[in-house]
Amino acid sequence: MNMTLIELKEVSKTFGEGNREVTALQKTNFSVEEGEFAAIIGPSGSGKSTLLTIIGGLQTPSEGKVLINDQKFSELEEKERAEMRFKEIGFILQASNLIPFLTVKDQLKLVNKIERSKQDDDYVKSLLGDLKIEELKDKYPGDLSGGEKQRAAIARALYHNPSVILADEPTASLDSERAFEVVEILADETKNKKKATIMVTHDERLTKYCDSVYVMEDGVLNKK
Repeated sequence: MNMTLIELKEVSKTFGEGNREVTALQKTNFSVEEGEFAAIIGPSGSGKSTLLTIIGGLQTPSEGKVLINDQKFSELEEKERAEMRFKEIGFILQASNLIPFLTVKDQLKLVNKIERSKQDDDYVKSLLGDLKIEELKDKYPGDLSGGEKQRAAIARALYHNPSVILADEPTASLDSERAFEVVEILADETKNKKKATIMVTHDERLTKYCDSVYVMEDGVLNKK
């Protein structure tokens, strides 16, 4: 039986108070298992980003709780939550968010610096090989195409071996062919490395690579 890596129990989020109170996220129960690639689709302003930032521990729910790997997460103090976030979650954003003056290999080395660990060259080689960018390891982001940048961003998200991958519109800046390529890689890596991956996207064509699809509308999450 697959292990549940991310679980939301009765999670909701409201902003403001009194008659200015806005509910961005209605009470939500949601879970993703290891090896599962889940997509969340929905119009702009529907609450998708609020949900993702709560799952990623960047903001706390107003009610309910988030568990990662069966450990409490949303209830932790900010410092402990930040430590757990760094260890357990990999983020892939719309723009690749690579550091312009670091080569692909050095983007990964930065993770080692934060962890105070040594870079394992064999692991770097196999990870970049899986993502078909090994020959780009000494290149800077400015020398890469959009699809190559996103693959480098996926490498960086996977590098510290997190349990959960959160991808926020990871293909928004890519043409269709590159978008499909990047999502296919994400799907393969989710299966092969037993990650729980959640992708927020507005492009419904990409959901064919996903195991489960959820629709977000007016702060309510439903399985499609």
